[in-house]
Amino acid sequence: MTTDALRLRRGRARGTSRVVRGRRVRPGTIARFLFIALFTLFVLAPFYWVAVTSIKPSDDLLASPPIWFPKHPTAIHYATSLNHMRGWLGLKNSVIIASFVTILSVLIGSAAAYSMARFRTGGKHLAFWVLSQRFLPPIAVVIPVFLMFRTLSLVDSRLGLILLYTVFALPFTIWMMYAYFRQMPPDLEEAALVDGCSRWQALWKVAWPLAAPGIVSAGAFAFIFSWTEFLFALVLTSTKAVTLPVIVAGTAVEFQGNLYGEASALTMVSLVPAVLLGILVQRHIVRGLTLGAVQG
Repeated sequence: MTTDALRLRRGRARGTSRVVRGRRVRPGTIARFLFIALFTLFVLAPFYWVAVTSIKPSDDLLASPPIWFPKHPTAIHYATSLNHMRGWLGLKNSVIIASFVTILSVLIGSAAAYSMARFRTGGKHLAFWVLSQRFLPPIAVVIPVFLMFRTLSLVDSRLGLILLYTVFALPFTIWMMYAYFRQMPPDLEEAALVDGCSRWQALWKVAWPLAAPGIVSAGAFAFIFSWTEFLFALVLTSTKAVTLPVIVAGTAVEFQGNLYGEASALTMVSLVPAVLLGILVQRHIVRGLTLGAVQG
């Protein structure tokens, strides 16, 4: 047998073995991807239906069979919900409250986490104690908080929600920032102290830039929490400080008629910012959670 024939035969044998190996792993691979596709479809289907309902004309909302994509999309439901159903008020309050909660949580949380990481404040179990405060269910304290807010004249005020949300966001914020500061070597901060910087300057000028991913993830968590919080906003607000989740939930109660389009529009307005922010910083959030688990 010639050399060329031997090479051809070996090539065919190799190709056959690859096909066999491919056939052996293909059923599992197909099943895995099929499961992922079905699960993704199951998760995204409600969001798609709400988004489509928000742009349907009123005549298509109760059509049978249902219309999966409108031929003539409209933004009338967004205009109606924002202008005539207190949508703008809820959106403005949610933006203001979530922004202040994010800033306060990052500033206070980073200072507390830095002191815990560098000075061993309270012992090694203090971080677990701080995180355990987040395990307290809000429903257990909603009545005492309401009585306290009524005494302090903070009911139906943005300031009250900002302070309350900051308290509830701080434990997890401190935990995430603590993990980042623990993994950072103190050499650069010590060099800054030798050069004449104070401890606060070392924190803001050296530690903060190095812990930027942790700051982003902690701020994103605080924003999403305060943006989507419902229980305290429902109990502690009525007119002036009402937030977007409360308005969305109250659409079916306060207004009469076929308001599926308006309710879907408000849902999309409240949903999109949190989802987009989560997608943008998901890598930092996962890293922060991983660091917290490793450092613990």
